[in-house]
Amino acid sequence: MLSHDRVWAAIDALAERYSLSASGLAKRAGLDSTAFNKSKRQSVDGRPRWPSTESLAKVMEATGASLEEFINLVRGPAASDRLPTQPASVPLVGFAQAGAGGFFDDAGFPAGQGWDLVEIPAGARDGAYALQVQGDSMLPLYRHGDRLIVDPNANIRRGDRVVVKTHGGEVMAKVLERRTSRAIELMSLNPEHPVRTVPTTEIAWVARIVWASQ
Repeated sequence: MLSHDRVWAAIDALAERYSLSASGLAKRAGLDSTAFNKSKRQSVDGRPRWPSTESLAKVMEATGASLEEFINLVRGPAASDRLPTQPASVPLVGFAQAGAGGFFDDAGFPAGQGWDLVEIPAGARDGAYALQVQGDSMLPLYRHGDRLIVDPNANIRRGDRVVVKTHGGEVMAKVLERRTSRAIELMSLNPEHPVRTVPTTEIAWVARIVWASQ
């Protein structure tokens, strides 16, 4: 049943799933940081306040969550869902492999079979995979051996951490600063490095980093 309490519980659950507070989720969705505060869920006279469909749409776009995923959260856990959650397994690719030809398709998904698999917290969507950091070029944020979970299906917004591959075979982890039809601007994870502008014609694919083991 669709109830006021269940809708707000679903928003809280979605925020937790993506390691955000209710305020953090609101800000990420481009809303006022207090939009999802518990004090905003009831009017002064005690009547329930519902989130708008526009707010929900922005939340799903910001997190990459599907409508089905959100509806399942509204419905609440079924008895079978209360069993201990099993971790998901995704393919593990090294950055050196990512830069070589033949390991990815045109959409940025690992091609072929026989990949090593690594376990990550449940909730990874189909198509997600892990990239293992090699070397110290991504310090101070990512260290050698860290694993970045990449989701080519996830929506990408300004400020997201992304993995970018060029047609020349370069693979880099950056922060998306700006994206136009002609080029993308990428901010380095190392603040000492300048913003880099890459023409769209040189980009093979861009995928969002949704989780990292550190």
